[in-house]
Amino acid sequence: MRTGHVHMYSNIRRSLMGYVCVWSMPSRVCSLALGLCICMFSIGCTRTYIEPRVTLQSEAPMCVATYNIRHGVGMDGKLNLSRTLKTIEGLNADIIALQEVDQLATRSGQVDQVAWLASRMNMYSAFGAFMDFQGGQYGLAILSRYPIHSSEEWRLTDGNEPRVALAANVILPDGQVFTAVAVHFDWVSDDAFRFTQASETARLLKQLATPWIVFGDFNDTPGSRTMDQFYSIGSGIRPPTGDLFSFPADLPEIEIDSIIAGPPQQWIVNEGTVIEDSATSDHRPVTAILRLKKTD
Repeated sequence: MRTGHVHMYSNIRRSLMGYVCVWSMPSRVCSLALGLCICMFSIGCTRTYIEPRVTLQSEAPMCVATYNIRHGVGMDGKLNLSRTLKTIEGLNADIIALQEVDQLATRSGQVDQVAWLASRMNMYSAFGAFMDFQGGQYGLAILSRYPIHSSEEWRLTDGNEPRVALAANVILPDGQVFTAVAVHFDWVSDDAFRFTQASETARLLKQLATPWIVFGDFNDTPGSRTMDQFYSIGSGIRPPTGDLFSFPADLPEIEIDSIIAGPPQQWIVNEGTVIEDSATSDHRPVTAILRLKKTD
């Protein structure tokens, strides 16, 4: 079990309610005014009480995103993690899967990229390491506005590089828990390793007792046997026709960055969106709005 870096923030809300009685008024008028005040207050409380606040909170919209950040290197070949931060902040997402993330690697200036991003965005985080790399580690991450109770790496079959899926248990404001699973599968044209990694991940998803989302750089397109592993057990969230492609960022022509939610009956899903950004990375971010249905 691996617990991610945790960054938390809180808002303090205060309310003040007072009552004023003008004692110089005749007693009958004062009594009438006081009765009217109590009546209005009671109506207000009753109205607030009957509003479906719990349901709205339980099924509140949640913005989910996936983004291959290429360890902060843009299409211009320059390392600029501040530019990456600006793009991620612009997504206004609640849960974000990041791929190609460095932790203390020489090529990225020995920066713990997950901690650096999370601290500036006031988000919780978890990191999953594929392998040791240049004095640090290389892998993928999850950022969350909601607390991450725990996280673990699901070690997958090695392909052209070692691979893990990163599973984080996220606690929503109403206490419900779901599992966010970030992935980045093998990239070569021969899909043997990729299909094996997808099959292993799908098998573990089916064993979860919680609702889940799986999101990331699948390196394969809808209709492939890799993606069929997930579409058979979850709801694929795809952008509208004509705005499907996320790679390469400057002239996107394939759909390989995806978000899938399951089991399907536990989620309300909308269409996804590919965010127009041709410079920050070699991928474009993909977002979707989800609602986790309230359980009995």
